[in-house]
Amino acid sequence: MPSKPLFVTGIGTGIGKTIISAILVEKLKADYWKPIQSGDLEDSDTNKVKSLVSNSITRFHQEAYRLTQPFSPHKSAAIDGIAIDPEKITLPATENLLIIEGAGGLMVPLNNNFLMIDLIKQLDAEVILVSQNYLGSINHTILSVYALKKEGIPIRGIIFNGVKDIYTKDFILAYTGLESPGHIPQYAAITKNTIIEAGNYIGIS
Repeated sequence: MPSKPLFVTGIGTGIGKTIISAILVEKLKADYWKPIQSGDLEDSDTNKVKSLVSNSITRFHQEAYRLTQPFSPHKSAAIDGIAIDPEKITLPATENLLIIEGAGGLMVPLNNNFLMIDLIKQLDAEVILVSQNYLGSINHTILSVYALKKEGIPIRGIIFNGVKDIYTKDFILAYTGLESPGHIPQYAAITKNTIIEAGNYIGIS
């Protein structure tokens, strides 16, 4: 099991980071932490993952920032009358593997001069990059990989989520030289049983 936390980020917004996080948390019986929650505080990503995880080992750690508005963190924080201080975002204490879920993509601003990719580097995490097939996803995936490599951030692999396109997947993996721990199929409904079953598609330990 890796000593570094695994940071789940995506090539954009709405491509399945929370579902992939839940699958990894359940499969690895890891802890979960969402450093910044923007909006949907009652139905937060932490609560969503908690509702999908069956094991009794996982601990869910408190967010560093809980913002009331569903916008990028820097905008949500400004509306709430605060500024996000990266120095206040520190890893929770745990002896377990930690799955960290980001917000949006790599270049999402936390404040006027600090991005999500900067937080990943600060937390010294390995990245699981979530990709999903759509027109433009090759560009978005390769740009994300380029940014991570430029910053010297280790990439554990790319997990593909949803409808499969072998042309897209094969090109991305060949061009980037990265491995894919798995491809999660598109499910009609996401339940605890779905999360357990989906773990079989991911070869990661």
